[in-house]
Amino acid sequence: MASNAGNQTRSTSIPGIERATGRLWSEWVDYFEAAGARSLAHPEIARLARAAVSDDLKSVDWWAQGIAIAYEQHAGLRVPGQSSTGTFRVGASRTLPLDRDEAVDAWESGPGAAAQHLGHAVENARRARTEKRTFWRARLAGAGKIEVSAVQKDAERIILAVSQDDLPDGERIEEWRGYWKALLGEL
Repeated sequence: MASNAGNQTRSTSIPGIERATGRLWSEWVDYFEAAGARSLAHPEIARLARAAVSDDLKSVDWWAQGIAIAYEQHAGLRVPGQSSTGTFRVGASRTLPLDRDEAVDAWESGPGAAAQHLGHAVENARRARTEKRTFWRARLAGAGKIEVSAVQKDAERIILAVSQDDLPDGERIEEWRGYWKALLGEL
């Protein structure tokens, strides 16, 4: 398998991409380089990836996005945790033996009831529900926005995920990840 030494691509991304696509990472890099991808925006790089991924692959659009992001990290166009807009994101999740509404209730009455997280005030907290997910969302003054989502994993368990978007830089990503994991661990 390919080595990712010398680039910023998450080490776990490359083997998965190679297994799913049957193409070595070095071949993907050559493909993108030949297409001039270093000078393209994320949507164009994702379209290139999509054009090169077999329609037989399950979740082909998801894989195309992941391949594009891995290339952008490899080429220095973004670092792990950075979105295509330049802001940063972090997340954590936990599987719980609850239904999705109970899980968000537990979040809302526990960590969601806090007035601040790591010194950032919670603003505009609200709840939402779709056919597949239950959400709790809020803004954190100076630290982006958070979304807590619960989705049914199987008949008896849900996945409760916290995602934080629009961080201004990547300096505190691991601090935030540890914080969200600890709060999820308390549920």
